Amino acid sequence: MLEPQLPDLIDLARAFPDTAIILDHVGTPLGIGAYKGRRAERFGVWREHIRELAKSPKVSVKLGGLAMVFPGFESFMASPAATSAELAAEWKPYIETCIEAFGVDRCMFESNFPVDYCSCDYDVLWNAFKVLAADYSRDEKTALFSGTAGRVYHLKI
Repeated sequence: MLEPQLPDLIDLARAFPDTAIILDHVGTPLGIGAYKGRRAERFGVWREHIRELAKSPKVSVKLGGLAMVFPGFESFMASPAATSAELAAEWKPYIETCIEAFGVDRCMFESNFPVDYCSCDYDVLWNAFKVLAADYSRDEKTALFSGTAGRVYHLKI
């Protein structure tokens, strides 16, 4: 799912309100090709689509995928590689928007490895998520790191 396709997903979620849908990679905001250099302009469009999608209660969102090429962040293939704190700062507006819109009970952190390796290693990625979740309560962190995924995917975690 890429950001310009979010209106189609909104329509789908409305047409099938009882169907569970999991949005991956926060809807993959674009920062390459025709979208390069337009992050500030496109953020508001992406945010409004996320807020609208969150009105469908059966939709959950995976928080991740921002380390791949499509978002076009400076951290992609950077040398030296970005730190966890730098990644967290870069991704914060997208992660926080999703959590605000969907709530922690419909959000789950995700890795996109091995693709994410173009920006960071596995430890750095998960530490970035820990930085992003630092101000959340213990119960909220549990939801973000395991609880939501366990419930949505019917896992015994």
